[in-house]
Amino acid sequence: MKKNQLEIACFGLYSVVLAQENGADRIELCLDMSVGGISPSSMLVAAARENTTSELYVMIRPRGGSFVYNEAEFNAMKRAVLDFKNLNADGFVFGILNEDGTVNEKQNSELVQLANPLPCTFHRAFDDVPDPHQALEQLIKIGFSSILTSGGAVNAIAGIDVLENLIRIANTRIKIIPGGGIRSTNINLLLERLGPNIYHSSAVLDETDVPSIEEIIKLKKVLS
Repeated sequence: MKKNQLEIACFGLYSVVLAQENGADRIELCLDMSVGGISPSSMLVAAARENTTSELYVMIRPRGGSFVYNEAEFNAMKRAVLDFKNLNADGFVFGILNEDGTVNEKQNSELVQLANPLPCTFHRAFDDVPDPHQALEQLIKIGFSSILTSGGAVNAIAGIDVLENLIRIANTRIKIIPGGGIRSTNINLLLERLGPNIYHSSAVLDETDVPSIEEIIKLKKVLS
């Protein structure tokens, strides 16, 4: 991995192209920013793959709301992993919890196995778990390559102490990706405390779901 990498959350093909053209190392592809992202269509994944050489990580989430899924929803998630794998995604982003907020080991393991050998990121469902340290060990055991988290706080700056601790405990066993409200105005503080990493941002500065070109460039400059 490069010393630092910038991952941009993209909610449409236009955003993918903007991110690609302005230096994003990774793209997290999803739909519907208002609910934190859901699975994109196969058509969008195929188009995104055609239009980017950046790493393409695709979200697997059938709906907004809770991260507890019934059998039909889980089956849809399994189909999505296989479909997007065939469309040459580079990795997947998902997270499934039990009713009590703990990590659902069985369902997450099944998706990780279906995705193999492609890497999987456990997304911000992690911020809802009651015991982050226990969840961290479970996700390592399951085989996730990374965890996207704000440290359980409203944003990564507010959760910086937890993020720092998680990175220390994880060591090299799993990558902790800071995300949540990261912008060019605060990324220097995160870099100082958390060191070289993958940093996740939507780079959105207005009421749309489209990243700001200027913001992507600024973030990339700080991380270079």
